[in-house]
Amino acid sequence: MSFFGKWSSAWLAAAFLAGATGCSPLDQGPQDEEKEPHFVLGKSRVNAMDYAGAIRAFEESLEANPHSALAHYQLAMLFENQESDPAAAIYHYQEYLKYDPRAENADVIAQRITRCKQQLAEDSLALPSTPAAQQQLEKLTEENRRLHDQLTQWQTAYAGLQASVKTNPPVVQNYYAAPTPVVSPTPDDVTPVTTTTMAPARKPGSAKMISPPHTHKVVSGETLASIARRQGVSLAALEAVNPGVNPKKLKAGQVLNLPAP
Repeated sequence: MSFFGKWSSAWLAAAFLAGATGCSPLDQGPQDEEKEPHFVLGKSRVNAMDYAGAIRAFEESLEANPHSALAHYQLAMLFENQESDPAAAIYHYQEYLKYDPRAENADVIAQRITRCKQQLAEDSLALPSTPAAQQQLEKLTEENRRLHDQLTQWQTAYAGLQASVKTNPPVVQNYYAAPTPVVSPTPDDVTPVTTTTMAPARKPGSAKMISPPHTHKVVSGETLASIARRQGVSLAALEAVNPGVNPKKLKAGQVLNLPAP
């Protein structure tokens, strides 16, 4: 057999043995992973505290050997402790356990993954601690209940007031006297002398003259209730003499009629 024939046979035998044992260039042990040039560069940059450069080096190490458990472990540590990126740390920790399932520190890595998940949840939700959140929830619930009870009381009082007004409608007094009809004089009534007819003076003790109605100009911030209280009249009477006024839409400068005290 020639030299080339012997060499080909030896190469085929080596390839057969490699296939039978399941070995490939990607199946490297921890010592081989540590000798990979990019991995060595990454370790030196970690020692020099060049963490960004170390991350780039370990990522290039993974490009050379995607199954490098140690490169995933180094990246996970950097993302957790130096970059504060819990999502990336979780990924590389999981890849580390995937390519080294019998790692001696598997329990510690599982704890680190749990801690990173908690940090990721806190960063995403930005929620306070559980006791503080519970206290805040109880406070808001109590405030909501108080406001609901107060609203119910106001609605009940308003319904009662409406029923009272419908049952006993207030009497609206007419403050204006009916005008006296003017009769034009006939020719017989005309006299050569022009005279002025004066109304007789009111004698003491006679009936009182009707006074003009009282009014009030709304000032900013006033309500019907505050006006009624200040004028010494009831709210129902004030609403009765102002039937067209919407209590919720009072405007400054608006003129309201006031009932008789």
